[in-house]
Amino acid sequence: MGELLKMRAVVLGLCTAVVLVVRAADAQMPLPAAKPPDGATLFKQQCAVCHTSSLSEPMRQGPPLVRIVGRTAGKVEGFHYSDGLANADFTWDESRLDAWLANPQAVIPGVVMAYRQAKPETRAAIITYLKELN
Repeated sequence: MGELLKMRAVVLGLCTAVVLVVRAADAQMPLPAAKPPDGATLFKQQCAVCHTSSLSEPMRQGPPLVRIVGRTAGKVEGFHYSDGLANADFTWDESRLDAWLANPQAVIPGVVMAYRQAKPETRAAIITYLKELN
């Protein structure tokens, strides 16, 4: 019986030591603060495959997005829009862009754009970048 008590004491001591080491490690290594997403980088990664941010670049699958905030939807000279966008009757603002990036087909059924961004912070960063292009 004495041997069993010694073994329990050793195991209990080891468990206590592990807990103390883990707590000490947590106290010594704070996590870095999360960086907000960078809109320019996100645009390059997620949007630039289909869109340019300059009128001087050749058009891609989507229209250039320079000066999109405040622009009438479906109205870039020289770009062929789907019927839904060509007939759209609204101006792009932050709210409309946010809804569009979340789900383009919910804004205008039948549009070709397949991109969807579920994260509000990512959409906000991209929209902030697009506003800078105005």
